[in-house]
Amino acid sequence: QVQLVESGGGLVQPGGSLRLSCAASGDIFSVNNMGWYRQTPGSQRELVATITSGATGGRTNYADSVKGRFTISRDNAKNTVYLQMNSLKPEDTAIYYCYAGVRRSWNPREYDYWGQGTQVTVSS
Repeated sequence: QVQLVESGGGLVQPGGSLRLSCAASGDIFSVNNMGWYRQTPGSQRELVATITSGATGGRTNYADSVKGRFTISRDNAKNTVYLQMNSLKPEDTAIYYCYAGVRRSWNPREYDYWGQGTQVTVSS
């Protein structure tokens, strides 16, 4: 099996910063796409940012609402993805989930895994 463990959530004032981390471990051959999603009560989970695999760090994609404020990055050697969140707004308050697409062997089949979620609250 594969586990994704997140850390770094918490309470921050508007305009502040937080850095989320998510480490994948377990039965891993390779980790392909990684990303962050978020969800608020009564709403669907929405994409925040994704990053592809690649020796140079991969291609990134951001939701329009976080462009210019959030930065996704990854450390392939550690199977870890990060989300640096700056200029946080109250509307960024949500549970943040990390995602990883994992190959578990030479078989090209990819499995989707999710973290348990970490709460981010932006409030004064």
